[in-house]
Amino acid sequence: MQRDAVMELLTGAKMKHWQLIKESSGIAVAILDKAEESANSLSAEVLAEFAQILDQLDVYPPKGLIVRSGKAAGFIAGADIGEFSQLDTQEKGRALVERGWNLFNRLAAVKYPTLALVRGHCLGGGLELALACRYLLAVDEAGTKMGLPEVMLGIFPGWGGMLRLPERVGPSAALDMMLTGRTVDGKKAKKLGLADDCVPPRVMEMAARQLLLSGQPRRPLPLMQRLLNGPLKAVVANGARKQVAKKARPEHYPAPYAIIDLWAKHNGNALAAPEVVDRIISSPTARNLVRVFHLQERLKGFGKDASFKAKHVHVIGAGVMGGDIAAWCALRGLTVTLQDQNVDRIAPAIARAGKLFNRRLRDPLKARSAFDRLIPDPQGEGVRHADVVIEAIFENVEAKHALFRSLEPKLKPGAVLATNTSSLRLEDLRVALRQPERLVGIHFFNPVAMMPLVEVVEAEGCDAGAVQSACAFVKQIDKLPLPVKSAPGFLVNAVLAPYMLAAMRAVDEGLTPETVDEAMLAFGMPMGPIELVDTVGLDIAMAAGKQLAGGAEPPKCLLTRVEKNQLGKKTGQGFYDWSSGRARKGAPGTVPAGLAEKLAKPLVDRVQQLVADGVVEDADLADAGVIFGTGFAPFTGGPLHRRKG
Repeated sequence: MQRDAVMELLTGAKMKHWQLIKESSGIAVAILDKAEESANSLSAEVLAEFAQILDQLDVYPPKGLIVRSGKAAGFIAGADIGEFSQLDTQEKGRALVERGWNLFNRLAAVKYPTLALVRGHCLGGGLELALACRYLLAVDEAGTKMGLPEVMLGIFPGWGGMLRLPERVGPSAALDMMLTGRTVDGKKAKKLGLADDCVPPRVMEMAARQLLLSGQPRRPLPLMQRLLNGPLKAVVANGARKQVAKKARPEHYPAPYAIIDLWAKHNGNALAAPEVVDRIISSPTARNLVRVFHLQERLKGFGKDASFKAKHVHVIGAGVMGGDIAAWCALRGLTVTLQDQNVDRIAPAIARAGKLFNRRLRDPLKARSAFDRLIPDPQGEGVRHADVVIEAIFENVEAKHALFRSLEPKLKPGAVLATNTSSLRLEDLRVALRQPERLVGIHFFNPVAMMPLVEVVEAEGCDAGAVQSACAFVKQIDKLPLPVKSAPGFLVNAVLAPYMLAAMRAVDEGLTPETVDEAMLAFGMPMGPIELVDTVGLDIAMAAGKQLAGGAEPPKCLLTRVEKNQLGKKTGQGFYDWSSGRARKGAPGTVPAGLAEKLAKPLVDRVQQLVADGVVEDADLADAGVIFGTGFAPFTGGPLHRRKG
């Protein structure tokens, strides 16, 4: 924008967060640059200033209004989470909903055309603001993501999203976004009808002004979508409830059910059902999910200040874990060399990677590019060029010693040397190195593409810079780093072992696997402990039990199945029949009173002990690790938070 082509609107008070500019063409541009923050969010003060802008434009109507961000970090990340945490009365909750609902309805009703120029993240209240504009122009960049993820905080999009998103994209696509928190990029937004256009950054200024003044009508919804958003709402709502019920119980997660009801019965106006506002915003689930959000932000902060950035990763061991780690790194844009004894051993990992790329990227060119970044390397030539070297061979101390001795002379200065061991102590592994302090643990969980947490393991005397670099690398590949001390099982496996052991003891006592699993599903776990044992592998559970169960006898139900080579999902049979690729379960029996608490207690006790032992820094980080590493019921706020409460 040329400086001589604009003049500031000087009417009204000087604003802290917004700048309002009127161009010589008559177009007004409202720029949000929230003071003292790296990203924009919609606090009460920000919304009040936007109301001032609309006041000014009522007096001096422009030819059109463009709303945009002054931040490099994106458009608007959503409402101010800090303010949400302070809603301690019903009146405050209702006032919060009313503030945004009324303001965005006012924006939607202005006579002049309005346009949201969306570059970068546009989430929650940010998307609700954009939806209230006549036009939405998306910028075609990797960082442009649009969504209404309020459900992930245990709340609902109460500022017009439940009204306007179904009107733009149809109820099926809108409910899918609102009930899952799923985001879409600029191109997908255009395809759905959420964005009117999607343009490259170089033409976004010109395109915004052309679209704003074009008079172009919005693309109408197809007739069937209009019917589903009108007379047939009840049909859509019933189907949505059934889908939600498969994943979330209403007593644990009431928000998705509230979203369906508010859309179906009140056209997305939460103020028409104040009792729902009161119930959802004041619910323990909402408070705990906001807590989980803050825990996640804390994990994201590890490694943030390190200057380390990887370009090349070398993984040794092309088994399930090593191969999938390599595939994930290639998916995230890194060059990856994958080493094993020969190409035949690497081939299955490459085949799995191809499926991952196609599924995640959904673009043949991008999938091909990721595939090209993953290079079979049986000779291990990539070690010399790698910024990160990850050992992921079988759990044998002598084999790892031999490998580390061969690797160390080839490592370039400053490279991170890491082991993905799940149960061995770093102190026992690093004795083979001339510089033992450089070895860190970077412990991924299976399945790598699904599990967000990665433990970054530090042994006594480990180089602090290596740990920081490892955290930075984990953050770089879009995982959550959790620093832990070297100890058997670290945090996640150490707490899962007594939990799975208790579950199998219950089977030994006569309960069916289905009954045991049902008890913990009702407790809020995403998967029952017996199904988890089958998924992990009964042989691995046996080995981990010997390592982590303090010499206790293995459960008989585990022993007999391992002797028959019934090792779970990978062999097609374990506690359940997996021949179809999914666990085939019978009906659960009556769950004995107190069973869930009995099974959870060893897990919680172990978490508490590991905090006391200093394996993890504090109780909050322990809760974060167990939630993101095991899926422990997020609505509880974590095992130690739940016990304290």
